[in-house]
Amino acid sequence: MGREKAFLPYRGGVLVQFVARAVELAAGNVLLVGNPRRLGAIGYPVLPDIYPGEGPLGGILTVLQHNAADWNLIVACDMPEISAGFLSGLLDAAECQDADVLVPAGPSGRLEPLCAVYHRRSRETLYKAFASGIRKVTAAFTDLRIVVFPIPELTPVQNVNTPEDWAGYAAN
Repeated sequence: MGREKAFLPYRGGVLVQFVARAVELAAGNVLLVGNPRRLGAIGYPVLPDIYPGEGPLGGILTVLQHNAADWNLIVACDMPEISAGFLSGLLDAAECQDADVLVPAGPSGRLEPLCAVYHRRSRETLYKAFASGIRKVTAAFTDLRIVVFPIPELTPVQNVNTPEDWAGYAAN
């Protein structure tokens, strides 16, 4: 992308503020994971990433280690179409399941683990995978009970990875 996605200008603020507000409306609170000096001005509590530079799985483990909630809504900072309503639906569905992770999947069946709900009991299994060198989130799901939350389209969980992806949102 060439620049930090969290701080892309979006809807009168920056993208991470927009995503955090949707999470706050859905879950009642927000914890950001990353550099407190960079993210501190956003206005939400920030957990320093225990595994900086180790990818999203390290961030998920940071949350699961520090948060005592049974269910943890994990959302990447680069989803400009995310909504509190969609996230509330994920949380409601997770709380009705005997699962370790509730993860959306679009029509192709591809899992979207960076907008999912993780039960705190998943931490040990995810950590074992991480300690063995696994960094891809879905590769760490091997020994977990996963419930797929089917979604008819990927728009709510679409992230921005390239300037071309961002071009459609930059004017908002």
